[in-house]
Amino acid sequence: MSLNQVALVTGSSRGIGRAIALRLADKGYDIVINYLRNKQAALETAEEIEKLGARALVVKANVGKPEKIKDLFEQIDLAFGRLDVLVNNAASGVLRPAMELEESHWDWTMDINSKALLFCAQEAAKRMEKTGEGGKIISISSLGSIRYLENYTTVGVSKAALEALTRYLAVELAPKGIVVNAVSGGAVDTEALKHFPNRAELLADAISKTPAGRMVEIEDLVDTVEFLISNQSSMIRGQTIIVDGGRSLLV
Repeated sequence: MSLNQVALVTGSSRGIGRAIALRLADKGYDIVINYLRNKQAALETAEEIEKLGARALVVKANVGKPEKIKDLFEQIDLAFGRLDVLVNNAASGVLRPAMELEESHWDWTMDINSKALLFCAQEAAKRMEKTGEGGKIISISSLGSIRYLENYTTVGVSKAALEALTRYLAVELAPKGIVVNAVSGGAVDTEALKHFPNRAELLADAISKTPAGRMVEIEDLVDTVEFLISNQSSMIRGQTIIVDGGRSLLV
């Protein structure tokens, strides 16, 4: 049983997930790093976490598959015996216009971006209830859930589902002492953005049209996640906090 509180960050071998995992390790959490493809990056993240004095468990799992989620949580039970925070960050998606989408594109994206939250939250809630201390569930969304972004149909729709599910879980898990929210970011220059055919355009737009005068950075999202995990935010429930420097106000 871990004496520290334990946080699972899905998709935490790189990008926003990695930054969240490192911040929480720095705050004294033991961390479960989940990855799908890049084992080397996951191991490097674990090494960084251990340098901060926290324990790290690395688990390969496709969170789009409920049976893999069950395996992931069984490994958490064996290593730590508890879970206090779930950051549902893993995301994927096929970037094509709506008329070019195939069923496999839809299913892949919805499974990883929406279904994963439901089944990870079910497993997490069981563990959080056992500690008697409740817990926090935070999902990472994006502005494509409420705005049109080119080639973003599958991801935008899956993130809209994720935000709706956040509201339902917030109400149903509240009696167990579990607080559920989401954080939605404007364009952030991460590895994932390199897959966008219109990346240069998105970045130029974010730089020139953000009222705050600069683009959103990974640390801005991490700061918001940290706040939502803290007890200072316990009366914020079922919300999607938009961190975009005001960009969406001009649309």
